[in-house]
Amino acid sequence: MKSRAYPTWFVAGALVLYAVFTLVPSLLGIGYAFTDWNSYSSDLHWVGLDNFATILSSGSIYLRVIANTILFTVVTVILKTVIALALAILLTEGVRRLSYFYRVLIYLPAVLPIIVVSVIFRSVLNPATGLLNETLRAVGLEVFALRWLTDVSLAMWSVIAVDVWRGVGYIMVILIAGLLAIPRDYYEAAAIDGANGRQSFRHITLPLLMPVLAVTTVLNLLYGLKVFDIVFVLTRGGPGRATDTVYTTVFEDFSKGRWGLATALSTLLLVVMLVLSYVTIRALRREEDG
Repeated sequence: MKSRAYPTWFVAGALVLYAVFTLVPSLLGIGYAFTDWNSYSSDLHWVGLDNFATILSSGSIYLRVIANTILFTVVTVILKTVIALALAILLTEGVRRLSYFYRVLIYLPAVLPIIVVSVIFRSVLNPATGLLNETLRAVGLEVFALRWLTDVSLAMWSVIAVDVWRGVGYIMVILIAGLLAIPRDYYEAAAIDGANGRQSFRHITLPLLMPVLAVTTVLNLLYGLKVFDIVFVLTRGGPGRATDTVYTTVFEDFSKGRWGLATALSTLLLVVMLVLSYVTIRALRREEDG
């Protein structure tokens, strides 16, 4: 009896803290999403799905915000996964000399706080005095000295580039661990059968790496959907809402006292995250089994 009771009591404190500070506030937030909770009135009224209708109504600014978030998420997931996988293979199969040094060098940006990275790149990408444009002008390439964070057509792509630069090393390290866990016997047997590098990658590396890719994809997916700090520091959602994401808009609505609308938007994102995570994991598991 004691051996069964001990693990339960051992986690009881953590479960209580999780319930009090995470679960209960989350459930309350979902409840407030169906009300007109705001800073302009002390009265609270049930409005049903009105907040969600406002968010999803045609011409709503929230639709553009949701589109920005989806664009950011899809592009960063693809770029981080592809670049990280290429680097992981290169640093485990191709580059032997100084491979550990290169791994540390590429992983280093992931150690830096997002705020620090954002402040640095806000200075680097400054159109007037930034290091990037000053360097381009110095080498005679002034035509490429663009308004990276203030041009509507470039701002989101600049934010994406900064985020990929910071996060690709973290994904690379996870994929390297997955690659090193694959038994070398499989590759030796494939080589004896006449398989080339591309065939070995397709039929050995990729299928056996699917569980790791599932984890990294879900991590990237969840991060991309709830991105806030790097966007807020770099552009504050501008110019003209070109880089506004769901969470920067939630922050704005809370700041303006539209609490019910903000909780509705965050609740909608929560549902999307749960559904996409489930679909992604199922799809990757099906690919692994196939």
